[in-house]
Amino acid sequence: MSEARIQSALISVFNKEGLEPIVAEMQRLGVTIYSTGGTQTAIEAMGGTVVPVESLTDYPSILGGRVKTLHPKVFGGILGRRGLASDAEEMAQYGLPAMDCVIVDLYPFEETLASKAERDAIVEKIDIGGIALIRAAAKNHSDVVIVPSQSQYGDLLKVLKEQDGVTTLAERKRFAAHGFRVSSHYDTRIHAWMAEDAGIDALDTLNLSELQGRSLRYGENPHQPGRFFGDLDGLFDQLHGKELSYNNLLDVDAAVQLMGEFANEGPTFAILKHNNACGLATRDALVEAYRTALASDPVSAFGGILIANRPIDLATAKAMSDLFSEVVIAPDFSEEALGVLTQKKNRILLRIKPTAMPQFSVRTALNGVLVQAVDGSTEEVEDLKCVTKEAATEAQVRDLVFAMKVAKHTKSNTIVFAKDGALIASGTGQTSRVDALKQAVVKAEAFGLSLDGAVMASDAFFPFPDCVELADGAGIKAVVQPGGSIKDQLSIDYCDDHGLAMYMTGVRHFKH
Repeated sequence: MSEARIQSALISVFNKEGLEPIVAEMQRLGVTIYSTGGTQTAIEAMGGTVVPVESLTDYPSILGGRVKTLHPKVFGGILGRRGLASDAEEMAQYGLPAMDCVIVDLYPFEETLASKAERDAIVEKIDIGGIALIRAAAKNHSDVVIVPSQSQYGDLLKVLKEQDGVTTLAERKRFAAHGFRVSSHYDTRIHAWMAEDAGIDALDTLNLSELQGRSLRYGENPHQPGRFFGDLDGLFDQLHGKELSYNNLLDVDAAVQLMGEFANEGPTFAILKHNNACGLATRDALVEAYRTALASDPVSAFGGILIANRPIDLATAKAMSDLFSEVVIAPDFSEEALGVLTQKKNRILLRIKPTAMPQFSVRTALNGVLVQAVDGSTEEVEDLKCVTKEAATEAQVRDLVFAMKVAKHTKSNTIVFAKDGALIASGTGQTSRVDALKQAVVKAEAFGLSLDGAVMASDAFFPFPDCVELADGAGIKAVVQPGGSIKDQLSIDYCDDHGLAMYMTGVRHFKH
């Protein structure tokens, strides 16, 4: 049948908020309401008349509330096909009342999990009856309207108020599709928790679900539709500016990941463009960190993403104000800084919140999906092994660590030059390591930045000694790289012969 009128409804919800106007409309339309337990009590308090489920099943709520609606008289009334004579006969034979609408709000499993509750409490918030009701009603959408969550209350209320409870098949299909979306997401979250609890490697299965999402103006290019799934509001407070775009989000992600390496360092400022750092510095004052970062590549900084590991103060805001930037990210902004930065109406200001980030990265490839653990390795001073006769100074070693952190978050192949806690230049995303090094040298020269006494980091090993030869000629005095080439010794020998210090980490940081 195409059109169907709601004449009876089963309501079983955890959260009763938002139910009252629905109950009122059902009362107006003479809809028979079935319910049990706390939901029944709440509906009656709203002035609604309720037929207790127990009067149908002859069973009370048992096992501490674990079993309330799981009964043939309930599910038969939901699953019975109205247009099938044999189903109609059996419903009449067994006294199964047709239920035209099912309203469910599931136990708050995710919220209980997030609250760090005890394991037994989490298990008790795994809804059984509610999920079964959603699936049954959604399956029989030819005859039944399923309202699987509070987010659909508005749609149901519209049907009751404007259509006197009459739905079309197309409408019931949409309700049903959302019902399976809710049940799928719920089970996905339970599976993820139970798999972790059972010690199952997260890489053994791929089971992702995210209900929250927002449409984007477009994807990477205007002809590509785009959407973001996730809880951005849980990570940022947007204080000003236009909506974030697809490309903004990619750059913001790169910026957040990079600045995570410097969370415990002194005032640090980074400028990114197309997911790569074009400026980064750590200084005693944030404004000086910004100025030093900008000096690395003021051309690429135009239209970039700016991020700091300290609140933005007035001095820093004034220094930043003349640069056109898409997004500024910081732990906070002073009122005076906001007054300066909000003068550009489209500039996006994001206050970042402490939030756990995903431990796995996911991307489509061919006709499937690639999943890997995030690159969580960060090399510190103690992880650097000197393999040459010459050793770096303490300051140079600190710069080597700094440079490798930047290299880790730069597109491969990459070479990074750094000095005195600042990025001087980098070669990014090149098809050969030598080309990446040459690009970095050209950029440093273009902005009048001396490489004399600077250090160099490489995301992967040197297959030949040509990289250290070129670095030496440019003024580099210390080098860090993962090592692992069968020709490592050639690079080591060159360094020994020319007074360069070389360190190896044993950890590669490819980024594609």
